[in-house]
Amino acid sequence: MNTGPTSDSQAKNSSLRNGSASNGGKSGKALLLSAYDGVSHRLWRDNLLTMFPDMQWTVLVLPPRYFAWRIRGNSLSWAFNHREQLTDNYDFLLATSMVDLSTLRGFVPQLGLLPTAVYFHENQFVYPQGEQQFASVEPQILNLYTALCADRIIFNSHWNRQSFLDGVTALLRKLPDHVPPGIQRQLENSDILPVPLSDEIFSLPRGTQSEQGVLSIVWNHRWEHDKGPALLLAIMQELIGSNVGFRLHLLGEQFRKAPTEFALLQEMLSQYYQRENIAPGHCGYLSEREDYLQLLRDSDVVLSTADHDFQGLSLLEGCASGCSPVAPNKLVYPEYLVAEFLYDCSANTHAASATAVARLQALAHMKSSGTPLPLATVDQFRQSELLQPYRELFQSLRRK
Repeated sequence: MNTGPTSDSQAKNSSLRNGSASNGGKSGKALLLSAYDGVSHRLWRDNLLTMFPDMQWTVLVLPPRYFAWRIRGNSLSWAFNHREQLTDNYDFLLATSMVDLSTLRGFVPQLGLLPTAVYFHENQFVYPQGEQQFASVEPQILNLYTALCADRIIFNSHWNRQSFLDGVTALLRKLPDHVPPGIQRQLENSDILPVPLSDEIFSLPRGTQSEQGVLSIVWNHRWEHDKGPALLLAIMQELIGSNVGFRLHLLGEQFRKAPTEFALLQEMLSQYYQRENIAPGHCGYLSEREDYLQLLRDSDVVLSTADHDFQGLSLLEGCASGCSPVAPNKLVYPEYLVAEFLYDCSANTHAASATAVARLQALAHMKSSGTPLPLATVDQFRQSELLQPYRELFQSLRRK
């Protein structure tokens, strides 16, 4: 997901209060901890503050870097740098799954008295092989301990929840002895609440789509191995050979070291655009969110090749903006996309690329014939649709 830059001030530990002093705190007073504040985590907490402006929020975040240190050191950083903010008489605590909650409660015993919900944007059990940020069982243990500290456990999708439960079951079976019974049953008592999308995305008018006969495709993910660059490259190679006119907007966050497929893809696309006399698509991160949303509104298709996605916010933003989705039939995607929008990934990369290209060819034919492209209904992810479930969550914590 491409949401704009992170300023230096946002990247540091920060405290943010939001709420009217005139309400006397009647709407509630909440502490929100985000220990590895990546893009989807920032979007989630920003949406909550927008959805509940009368809540008095104190937000502490840590930047999404130095993964091994961050997941183990967040309790140390907060307990000894922000003790006063952690002990300010809150109604409840809302923490992301990256928070080392058991250790933090040991350092700051007052937190053990707070009703607590833990929110899982992701879990550490199903990263693609070779993509583990930290080659250790410790991130999984941290996820488990933090979940066991919670009064409410919330996942952003059923896929996230089930893969977490399966991972915990497999982990506990490996432990040598003295494993307490009933842990799985305790964790099964959990709920699904997606990261909301702003209603504004759904209501903004569609832009001017690309010229007749040229299919405008957006790929808007992190430039990392778990987002399927090898499959993306294979799809584009086959699409170029299929005589379909297209333009690819290659968006998303980039890092110092990107998979080699992206350089190969850019070179291949450059040659294709020059040969076919097609204006190139945008390549790279869009620093202004409005520019990013405008590009989505101007495009025809949003494409995913991910090996790892727990909600698929990038794809959902494309759907909400009026793009027709093309996504693999795995991970979270079958939860909210019908078979029409999914391509088969059950075999190898070549077979997967062939089924994805067949879908893109069909969409290109529809566009060239003037037929409206099919759209996915994702209204269930609107802020307005999720306002009441989140309100009920907060009310349940305040009653504890």
